[in-house]
Amino acid sequence: MPTITTDDGVEIYFKDWGTGQPIVFSHGWPLSADDWDTQMLFFLQQGYRVIAHDRRGHGRSAQVAGGHDLDHYADDLAAVTAHLDLHDAIHVGHSTGGGEVVRYLGRHGESRVAKAAILSAIPPLMLQTDSNPGGLPKSVFDDLQAQLLANRSVFYRAVASGPFYGYNRSGAEPDEAIIQNWWRQGMMGSALAHYDGIVAFSQTDQTDDLKKITVPVFVGHGDDDQVVPYADAAVLSSKILQNATLKIYPGFPHGMPTVHAETINADLLEFFRS
Repeated sequence: MPTITTDDGVEIYFKDWGTGQPIVFSHGWPLSADDWDTQMLFFLQQGYRVIAHDRRGHGRSAQVAGGHDLDHYADDLAAVTAHLDLHDAIHVGHSTGGGEVVRYLGRHGESRVAKAAILSAIPPLMLQTDSNPGGLPKSVFDDLQAQLLANRSVFYRAVASGPFYGYNRSGAEPDEAIIQNWWRQGMMGSALAHYDGIVAFSQTDQTDDLKKITVPVFVGHGDDDQVVPYADAAVLSSKILQNATLKIYPGFPHGMPTVHAETINADLLEFFRS
């Protein structure tokens, strides 16, 4: 398998297909690069080079004990882009991956980057604080960790068959293959990385990262996102970013790149070409 080893000795798996302007995809919690397969195949056919990696502790990357935080996620992404010597790249992140992209740009700069897109993404901050009253109470994330500790397999099945794709909504028609693929990706990874990752995606304030970003950023979010509420995420991020294009999708759930791939891919392609 194609891998790199980071400066702190972590083996990171990646996919790298095609030629042309590179698009680098960063996946959500607790998934893997496989969550981007539909986008990678689509943009490969549009003449782009498509790249995605498994975050440390996720998928086929090493299940190390430490570094499950946004700084290390960003550093690992930087290591992949440096190893592949990418330039004029477009970075796309979903959910926690959106936070990874934002931290990468804020921490490592924009010299290799042309544009970015963050979808259903966690910035600026998910946690409810005095300065972020619209966030979610810490008890919500404590409960996620408790469910993971109790039975990770059952917990992941419940997330995929319920709020992630909006399958718990009246009239929704759950797709068993999509649910099983989500569960498969999650169970490939490290329980420890996923447990610590809940803290990383919920308690990391990325306001300063957003302020540093000058490249054009597409900010997309569904208004029926039950995982990362859009008003305290995409709307706030778009106001902080210097060059944002905000699009709120009526009725779309958190996992919209999968269940509404045709719409999301078309909008991304238009933004990339603009």
